[in-house]
Amino acid sequence: MIEEVVRLPFRPPLCPDNLFGHLAATAVPGVEEVRDGAYRRTLRLPRGPGVVALRPEAGRVACRLWLSDAADAAAAIAGCRWLLDLDTDPEPVDGALRSDPVLRPIVARARGRRIPRTVDGGELAVRAVLGQQVSTAAARTTTGELAARLGEPIADRAGGLSRLFPTPQALRGTALAMPAARRRAVAALAEALVSGRLALGPDADRETARVALAELPGIGPWTTEVIAMRALGDPDAFPATDLGVRRAAEALGLPGSPGALTARAERWRPWRAYAVQYLWSTGDHAINRWPSAA
Repeated sequence: MIEEVVRLPFRPPLCPDNLFGHLAATAVPGVEEVRDGAYRRTLRLPRGPGVVALRPEAGRVACRLWLSDAADAAAAIAGCRWLLDLDTDPEPVDGALRSDPVLRPIVARARGRRIPRTVDGGELAVRAVLGQQVSTAAARTTTGELAARLGEPIADRAGGLSRLFPTPQALRGTALAMPAARRRAVAALAEALVSGRLALGPDADRETARVALAELPGIGPWTTEVIAMRALGDPDAFPATDLGVRRAAEALGLPGSPGALTARAERWRPWRAYAVQYLWSTGDHAINRWPSAA
């Protein structure tokens, strides 16, 4: 593979804790890992597979790429920038959220939180379905087993990665060892992605995607909003039914019921997805800790 090192700039501030911490805590074995102070993962690129290692540094993100074809460098860099939400200007986001006295001290503690996104919208959607109503550890195990079975092998001379995440084509029509309702949801999702009825990514129409998701079995409001936030890049996505969001809200004296919390969150628009990052940051969870920060 061809090795290339670049530096990814961003508009400061940037808080790496939940950004890299989320990616590390949810890493799919064989597809993602943390090694030598970097988050590493495999990439499916136009001309062949690749691997990237991303490490937060002062004022930039170090990006080391291993590519099958050097012509894929631009696509890989664009995907990494999207993954880390590096093109967002945090000042208007944080400024708007600081106007709420409840959020003000949380934002002040660690400004510049970004949304951990994805390098592939279809992958994120499948992972969101597999993560429904289970722990982070359980979701990693299930998704890792799926990747080991259906993901394309890849060589990684610099680390321990071994698989690309399975494509929707690989998932379609395959017998999956999981509860029947979840199996139907994954099958329907894969079919929608393969047929083109559902498009997920930076250029996809968000409302069209939401409508298509709502038509699929086993995909409810939580899954739809997580996909909208992390795959479609909707800055106003709001998973009001998320247990972590509700617990954080209640601890801050905000309403805990989804309906009342949604009404209260109106003042955070159009940045509710970033408010979610700040709410999640108040909990004691591995997604808030970048293990290589020490």
